[in-house]
Amino acid sequence: MARATTESTDTLEALAASREVLVTCGSGGVGKTTTAAAIAAMAAVHLGGKVLVLTVDPARRLATAMGIERFGNTETRIPAEAFTVAGLEPRGQLFAAMLDTKASWDDLVVRHAPDATTRDAILGNPLYANISGRFVQSHDYIAMERLYDIHASGRYDLIVVDTPPTRNAIDFLAAPDRMAEFFSSRLLRWLTAPYQSKVFTLASKPFMTVADRILGSQFLADIAEFFMLFQTMHDGFVERADAVRALLSDRRTSFVVVSTLETAPVAETRFFIDALASERLDLGAIVLNKVLPPYLRSTNATRTARLLSDHARPVAEAVLGRLGDDAIDVVDVERVLGQIADSFLDYQVVAKREGELRKDLASFADVVASVPYLTDDVHDLGGLIEIGSHLWH
Repeated sequence: MARATTESTDTLEALAASREVLVTCGSGGVGKTTTAAAIAAMAAVHLGGKVLVLTVDPARRLATAMGIERFGNTETRIPAEAFTVAGLEPRGQLFAAMLDTKASWDDLVVRHAPDATTRDAILGNPLYANISGRFVQSHDYIAMERLYDIHASGRYDLIVVDTPPTRNAIDFLAAPDRMAEFFSSRLLRWLTAPYQSKVFTLASKPFMTVADRILGSQFLADIAEFFMLFQTMHDGFVERADAVRALLSDRRTSFVVVSTLETAPVAETRFFIDALASERLDLGAIVLNKVLPPYLRSTNATRTARLLSDHARPVAEAVLGRLGDDAIDVVDVERVLGQIADSFLDYQVVAKREGELRKDLASFADVVASVPYLTDDVHDLGGLIEIGSHLWH
């Protein structure tokens, strides 16, 4: 399978230094948001310039870790004190923003409405707030719109995007095209035609008559008005869909696929890799989270565990003499040591499997970075940098 590539990079640091946009993507629960924040923090500390992490619905602890009260649609600079507390002196500046779907849709309407009357009519339509927030592809589409706007502003040297959680991880890529197609679709023309022409066609009259009895004429009128008004922005949707697609395909943009080495996330990762290749989008790196440590695959460690399992009794007797506690029985010590050895060998089986999966995934990307399983959550900027240090080199 061929993969779309730009110039070769062999570390995530080199990738971040050579790109303007990094899009992190992957299935839910694999640490995608934290990874995006860690990459952005490392870039601000080590590469300099102005770096933005644009995320969706981040955990509260992540905002706390960055030293800010809350994320919002407007980019917020991470205070210098957060770096100082972590013992860091960044070369650049770090900013964070969280996608606000409603506010972003309002901005979109203001930009693309043909005139002030249409703009006010859309924003004041009773269905607008509900539809713009819950409409299929709405969240995915507006995320790509927001990325395009921020990139076009030229305010940042690097933008790291945490993609929206979707049922299908690739949906956000197709969202701009799907939204543009919908607003020029036959279904939409059929729905609004009776109100545009004031004449019911033979095909639509039965449906509209029943719908009117169930939903009410005002509800149907509000729907028709909403979509008729939105159709006035059709050209803007199509133009921006093309612009977003061009940005995602640009050599300055790369995708970072985040996964764990569990069965379901790995399957989603392989699907995502294929989808990026079919769309001719650059797979810059694969990040594997919660990976078991390499020493579990050590030959010497295997031999040690097997020796401990086979000779648990004499080892227990030697250990018992050093514990200095007469209440402890040698049999209990033998059982504990044997269980430890057997558990180690069980973990080693999983670690070897992970190693094979990592080797397989490494054939698809120039950069494959691993973050070990960490028992503590990220509580401060130093924690993000610790994660980033595993990713960087």
